[in-house]
Amino acid sequence: MNMADIKKLKQAGICTVKGIQMCTKKKLCNIKGISEAKMEKIKEAAAKICGESGIMTALEYSIKRKQVFKVSTGSQELDKLLGGGIESMAITEAFGEFRTGKTQLSHTLCVTSQIPGAKGYSGGKVVFIDTENTFRPDRLRDIADRFNVDQNAVLDNVLYARAYTSEHQYELLDFVAAKFYEEPGVFKMLIVDSIMALFRVDFSGRGELADRQQKLAQLLSRLQKISEEYNVACFVTNQMTADPGATMTFQADPKKPIGGHILAHASTVRIMFRKGRGETRIAKIYDSPDLPENEATFAIGLGGITDAKE
Repeated sequence: MNMADIKKLKQAGICTVKGIQMCTKKKLCNIKGISEAKMEKIKEAAAKICGESGIMTALEYSIKRKQVFKVSTGSQELDKLLGGGIESMAITEAFGEFRTGKTQLSHTLCVTSQIPGAKGYSGGKVVFIDTENTFRPDRLRDIADRFNVDQNAVLDNVLYARAYTSEHQYELLDFVAAKFYEEPGVFKMLIVDSIMALFRVDFSGRGELADRQQKLAQLLSRLQKISEEYNVACFVTNQMTADPGATMTFQADPKKPIGGHILAHASTVRIMFRKGRGETRIAKIYDSPDLPENEATFAIGLGGITDAKE
């Protein structure tokens, strides 16, 4: 392979050998200037480097899983609920109505990701993709004060991008992947504040639903691959919908997260937020491969997400 080909792959957001393995042959052929013969050679070379089959024993995989780290949420109760915090190499989704603390948790994670934590977690930079224009840098200053860290240093370590359309949101992930590749091991957290907001706007009505879900599936698959390839924690927030027909079927809670089954299957851990008394909020594990269904109470203060005072 010559340098021009490598450059083409990088422009398409493929920066590592593992990235080639995670990419379909069709997608490789769609990259300008890569023919089918070249694509076969690239795939063959990638398979040789990574080992032919990609099958490992559970013991080998458990050693690989030791790289997984947890990022604190700022509330000990919430951390306990999540088994230590937001996990890397996975997508954690928080959904709830407005004012339940989703964006506040996103802001708090921007700061806690940078602070060294439990089990030798070293801290690192953060990428924040904002779809609803709710990101406020001044909010980070208050949270930085709570953890006694330098405000400007904290802001300097957060890369911010505002997405305007669902396509733009997907393209931003190519830049993100390139950034992660340029500075390996530096980034620890990727936050998308409201994964579904733009899909709700760009696709309307039932006629465009199939198209929307396909595009959403591609975006989520890309997120999952980025989080595994570069060992970063991926945190997304989601909105709720009220189901007007639910009252007829006697459902206990007619409100549910949007994004349907595609988002439900893509998220590794799903947390549901709801309002409590005053400043308190309640988080419930909605779905997780290894955490029991449980609830925790936390509060929102000037310094972000904290433990609720009894």
